[in-house]
Amino acid sequence: MRRTIQPSAFPGMLLLLLICISSYGQNASSTEKKLFKLLRKEFIADNAYKTVAFVEQRWRVAGNKGFNESIWQVEQILQQAGFVKETTGEGDAVLTYRIEKRPLKRPTWEPLQAQLFIEGESKPLLEFATNRNMLAMYSASTVPGGITGELVDIGKATEKDLEGKDYSGKILLADGGIGNAYAKAMKTGALGALAYSLPGYTQPEKHINSIQFQSIRLETDSAKRKWGILLSSAARQKLKDALAKGTVKLRVVTASNIYAAEELTIVANVRGTVHPAERFVFSAHVQEPGANDNATGVGTLAEMARVTASLVKAGKVKPGRTITFLWGDEIISTGRYIKDDSVRAKGIKWGLSLDMVGENTEKTGGTFLIEKMPDPSAIWTRGKEKHSEWGGSPLKEADMFPHYFNDLLLNRCLEESRATGWVVNTNPFEGGSDHTPFLQAKIPGLLMWHFTDVFYHTDGDRLDMVSADEMKHVGVSSMVTALLLTQANEKTARALIRDIAANAVKRLDIEGELSKAAIQKGGNAGEEKHILEVWRNWYLAALEATKDIPVTGAGKSTHSTIDKAKSQVQEAFTRNTTGW
Repeated sequence: MRRTIQPSAFPGMLLLLLICISSYGQNASSTEKKLFKLLRKEFIADNAYKTVAFVEQRWRVAGNKGFNESIWQVEQILQQAGFVKETTGEGDAVLTYRIEKRPLKRPTWEPLQAQLFIEGESKPLLEFATNRNMLAMYSASTVPGGITGELVDIGKATEKDLEGKDYSGKILLADGGIGNAYAKAMKTGALGALAYSLPGYTQPEKHINSIQFQSIRLETDSAKRKWGILLSSAARQKLKDALAKGTVKLRVVTASNIYAAEELTIVANVRGTVHPAERFVFSAHVQEPGANDNATGVGTLAEMARVTASLVKAGKVKPGRTITFLWGDEIISTGRYIKDDSVRAKGIKWGLSLDMVGENTEKTGGTFLIEKMPDPSAIWTRGKEKHSEWGGSPLKEADMFPHYFNDLLLNRCLEESRATGWVVNTNPFEGGSDHTPFLQAKIPGLLMWHFTDVFYHTDGDRLDMVSADEMKHVGVSSMVTALLLTQANEKTARALIRDIAANAVKRLDIEGELSKAAIQKGGNAGEEKHILEVWRNWYLAALEATKDIPVTGAGKSTHSTIDKAKSQVQEAFTRNTTGW
């Protein structure tokens, strides 16, 4: 998918998390403690890491060889774990999987080779072997041996810069995205385009050889297809320096395959014993060429599926609801899984996306994050709440999605943090990965990820930037979450409700302090009270939704716990707004 934020960028959130950790351990149910102990033992981090090592070697676009080989590798893992291929449907066995195949609407693409030479120099300025992102997606092949042309710097490639210009036989150099540079090159008759575009958080002044992958448009007429080359900071500077001295000629060699293909999605199910139509859905996208993005999601989810199958076969867990594991094309596969079957969609109770979940944070500079469903922090991002550098726009009150899933997953991650020292943070909703189709369908959906990663989408995102331990933390905490929700009895539900209530009270206390400080500085008391009202109402609705946690339905004791939790939230609101 998608972000260099250090953990210190979230000091207030860390304070909130530390407060929650101190109270959370007292509320954890015995069932939850047993699940954590079991999963920490059973989840083998090296298994996930080995899958990442396999997948990250392959340049993955939906339908191409690398994508399909990654899907088939997951299939082998599932088969070895005891999943059987469906013949008539999910009811064939407790552990089943299927591979869905659909013709792609447009051809797929895979890079084979690329080299960029300054004429007169024997060593290439860039080559695919060391800069695997240099060839823009949907670039075509040159003639064998490449093509040669004079380099022309067109700056930011504005319409004014190019008006009336004929660059036939030239190679254009532009600052900005390759898509724009390529389009301008085609209009002016150029042989192809070079472009430089790296966001500041990738630290190009330090990582001078990094290149982020980008795409050019796919020409429908194969005879008109040309190429785009993306530049590193070092390569761009060398070309600029050479141009300052006089005429520069380049030789460009590209080789790629563009062909019609099928899109593959693999779906595995651990069938629920009580309400199999109700399900917890995990998703991890396969496309994108990096290790962290998103070979780590693929590898972590594959090991989670293996562990779940092992525990089910051993009788150590018995989900009453179905747990679904999905690997495919980002957003597209998940969205289709929801939209294609309206009956199935009604049974999806939670969706959780694993995207960029294995960063070695010391090397990449990022931190683990849970991207929350829309809550009031996405309207009033204040105090120490922070958006990631991926970025987010303020939401409206009508966009809110009050639900307990935010805090329920967070508390499981905090328990893993308490036991292991894993750094856990959150960010307000931003969108852009597999959690968004769930939310668009009004299904609770969350994202587990890391940002900022200085190697995000660059050819520096390789296996040596991956932490097996980080993947284990994500895998264990997310599996505990899924098993709690798919096996929950009323005792488990009451424990979960109590710790969500504790989160709500702490949040209102923090927001209350922020509002008091704002009023002291001249802020409007009515507006500040409204912020707390929205938080209160969000949590009251979230607690109301907890009635669906018990697999066999909420009884009197669960309703009583919910009522008590709501009273605690109202009391916290009153306490924090009295005297304004």
